[in-house]
Amino acid sequence: MNEVRKPLRMVTCGGCGAKVFISGDLPPLSTTPCTKCGHPVMMPMRLRQFELRDAIASGGMGTVYRAFDLMLEREVAVKLMRKDLTEDAKVLESFYREARACAALNHTNIIHIYTFDEFEGQLYLVMELADRGSLDHRIEQQGRLSELHVLDIGSKVASALDTALKHNLLHRDIKPGNILFNAEGEPKLVDFGLARSTEADTEYDTAVWGTPYYIAPEKVKREREDFLSDMYSLAGTLYHALTGHVPFEAPTVEEVVAAHIHTPLTPPNQVIPEVTQPTSDALVIAMAKSPAERYRTYDDFRMAMEAARSQLLIGQLRAKKETGSVGRSWWRR
Repeated sequence: MNEVRKPLRMVTCGGCGAKVFISGDLPPLSTTPCTKCGHPVMMPMRLRQFELRDAIASGGMGTVYRAFDLMLEREVAVKLMRKDLTEDAKVLESFYREARACAALNHTNIIHIYTFDEFEGQLYLVMELADRGSLDHRIEQQGRLSELHVLDIGSKVASALDTALKHNLLHRDIKPGNILFNAEGEPKLVDFGLARSTEADTEYDTAVWGTPYYIAPEKVKREREDFLSDMYSLAGTLYHALTGHVPFEAPTVEEVVAAHIHTPLTPPNQVIPEVTQPTSDALVIAMAKSPAERYRTYDDFRMAMEAARSQLLIGQLRAKKETGSVGRSWWRR
């Protein structure tokens, strides 16, 4: 009796890049270990003209997949909203808000939204692909980032937030996990699900109100927030990337939150002595307890970071020249 062969499907492993065969009987979006490296490989799913090929991130509202637009022949990211949340009006509004907020913004360092739609009861968002990990992942992998890299990220994300502000939008949840990187290494600000108009009544939300490690003091005190709250959170995020430590560490979330109000910030150059004074000062000012003591505009914050970056580059160039001159003097002798 002839054995019936099961259909096979060839897919590309997101871990090692090898093309492997998996059982064609697997349900769409289900995974099986790669035969080469053990990384989970996924059975693709077709969603209109998009073929979802690999899960790259997952959050409270849904999962983001690497996908291929079969019509335009380009890679994209597709975010599928969890079906169990579609009955929650607040969650739906957050999903819609993210789509509308990002679609209204045109900036190199803000993720681009291509379309937002529904198919057979499944809500999805199609956006630019940024699949080189998050800042959170880089901190986890590297411990801390170089000062130049942190200043570059900070300047670009501050510019992105300034563009959002010009459209009367606050992000309200700046953190390392919401800064992704694309194939060219460009930082991309994502997750505008908590975004609000600067003219809206941004009352304290007991359910979702930002991330405790980077939250501005005025938000903790339930005072009205503005763009300076986002600036504080960005500076806190950069502090973490620069030093390898969150601005305030404590055993409980409640103590961390309280520290934003009551505990003086330890300057970055006291945590990592090689951090230059201008960089340290820029982050300390942007994280002042009182919003009135922070930079008055994103341009001011950016200029401080760019000035610190210029001084750092000049210092490195001078050090190289001195090392080179020492080497040449020895050679002449």
